Amino acid sequence: MIDIQTVTARETFPVRRPVLRKGRPMEDCHFSGDELGTTFHLGAFEKDKIIGVTTCLMNKDVHLKKIEEYKLHQCYQLRGMAVLESMQGKGIGKKLLKKAEQLLKEKNIKVIWFNARIAAVPFYEKMGYEIVSDLFVIPNVGDHFKMIKIL
Repeated sequence: MIDIQTVTARETFPVRRPVLRKGRPMEDCHFSGDELGTTFHLGAFEKDKIIGVTTCLMNKDVHLKKIEEYKLHQCYQLRGMAVLESMQGKGIGKKLLKKAEQLLKEKNIKVIWFNARIAAVPFYEKMGYEIVSDLFVIPNVGDHFKMIKIL
């Protein structure tokens, strides 16, 4: 059984590193804003092992200003979404995303957005997110699209 819990930023590193920062130093797993009081991190656990993570950061992105819902409400950015390769395709990412959405709805947050790697776009589209940007490159990470969902 998969259990989703709130975790610390540091607890996300054992999943962030092999999935998102492969071959890079551990300090590259720390993201700006990880320690802010408005930021929260979720971990997916199988027994006592963390197998998936995501982070939610209060953040308005200037490129989203054209979206009316965005202008009216506080927004959160989802980032650092990762599931260990051996556990992918088992619904863990979906459970993490649903829990993040639930917690954001409880905070009356109406807009969630993120930078999605190309390979992840179909997953997010199935979850009701839409692309709102042209393709862009995040240096040392790769090609991305901005995606958004009004909760």
